[in-house]
Amino acid sequence: MKRPDFAGFVEEIREHGWPVYGLELWENGKRTDAFGDTERTRYPVYSVTKSMVSVAAGMAMEEGLLNECDSVLRYLPGKYVQAMSRDQREVYEQITLTRLMTMSVGGFPFRLSGRDWLAEALGIPLNHPEVRTFSYSNVPAYLAGVAVSTAVNERLDRYLNRKLFAPLEIPDPPCQFSPEGFFYGASGMELTVNELSRIGLLLSCGGKASGRQIVPHAYVKAATSVQQMNREGGYGYFFWKYRDGFSMNGKWGQKCYVLPGKRMIITFLSHLEEGSDQVRICMEKHLLDHSGD
Repeated sequence: MKRPDFAGFVEEIREHGWPVYGLELWENGKRTDAFGDTERTRYPVYSVTKSMVSVAAGMAMEEGLLNECDSVLRYLPGKYVQAMSRDQREVYEQITLTRLMTMSVGGFPFRLSGRDWLAEALGIPLNHPEVRTFSYSNVPAYLAGVAVSTAVNERLDRYLNRKLFAPLEIPDPPCQFSPEGFFYGASGMELTVNELSRIGLLLSCGGKASGRQIVPHAYVKAATSVQQMNREGGYGYFFWKYRDGFSMNGKWGQKCYVLPGKRMIITFLSHLEEGSDQVRICMEKHLLDHSGD
């Protein structure tokens, strides 16, 4: 078995003119290859932000501030819950943080658009909330982020900076907020390729970095395992199943693949409004399925 053909992958990126900003390959816990801008510039990572909400939830659970089996209403600001109709409260009483993080609640629109997203979200009529069905939307990640923030009594970006990013020596990543001032957990964060790789490395090590357990090991295992089936092969707690491991994905080709069996992490950030699957297929050909004498 030959080493991954990193040069071949880069050559195809150039040949196709794919707008890949930067690419890293990590093997056995060390960066072995890099291409493009991997450390200088932060780029939007879109739905990778959802995975950061999941990590925050796991840390809050470890602190005893959050129970994933409770109704999400327990962790939302009281004034919003009190303003709900009785029927809506009864519906949302059935929705736990786990259900939000596994995208297993049907009926949410893809995104929110009003002046008060939390009030808008809590007013959405949801039919049959007891039925588990994979339904991808930005709304569950937003609600989960608000719930975690309320549970820890701290703005979620500050909580992540203190508990996750600072130990990894990642300085305060830019992020987005809702009109009413809550961390927008569905999107809006910016990271460098290398920063995302280091988060992937942390998770590949069961939440441990530099001898310190940052994210609970049991939570990392659960969050990155299949909790809800879908046509893509499965979903965890805001993480996607990928081969024998998992991935963090953004909508236009922001990827961090963690593959424990191969002891590899592959990260690239790009802006591919179309054709991101072509880059993945090319990556698999050169880095994962490359073999020889």
